[in-house]
Amino acid sequence: MRKMLLCAGLMLALAAPVQAEEAGAEAVGQGDLNPPEMSLDRVLRDVGRGETSMTHCASGYFMTKSGDHGAARAVFGLCAERGWTGAMTWMSQLDDNGLGGPEDPAAAAEWNRQAAAAGDPVGLFNRGLDLLRGRGVARDPAAGRQYVDRAAAAGLGDAQRLQRAGYDWREVTPDADEARYLPQG
Repeated sequence: MRKMLLCAGLMLALAAPVQAEEAGAEAVGQGDLNPPEMSLDRVLRDVGRGETSMTHCASGYFMTKSGDHGAARAVFGLCAERGWTGAMTWMSQLDDNGLGGPEDPAAAAEWNRQAAAAGDPVGLFNRGLDLLRGRGVARDPAAGRQYVDRAAAAGLGDAQRLQRAGYDWREVTPDADEARYLPQG
């Protein structure tokens, strides 16, 4: 019993300076000594300060899937600018569909071009689709097929499916979207 009391007393003695230090730090404006690390608010705060990481960039997915496209755009935008190709393809999706900003097929195509230039298989596939469809860029079926072929060679199943369909982009495009990919004017 005496050992338990001694142990409990020692634990209290060790905890007291930590509690006092935390209270004192906040009182003098030194910040939060134990900030929440696993929240989307934390990600947005870090991104607002220009910080990125793989975890931050991946968090944009949860933001856009929950409908917070503005927050996803902020996260993916910074991550894409820093070279994360997955974020580039998500920026393309946001721009192409007007999520969290105006619909902008040319900006979407530019994000796909950048991801493709970096060798990202999804970027290669999307760039090929842009060129096959003529969405956001001048239509160029020959160049589009080359990008799709590179994505297929990298193992991207949708690109392989598009090859088997003779590069008919309708194979990988939902019927509801077909009108947006038809030539305008």
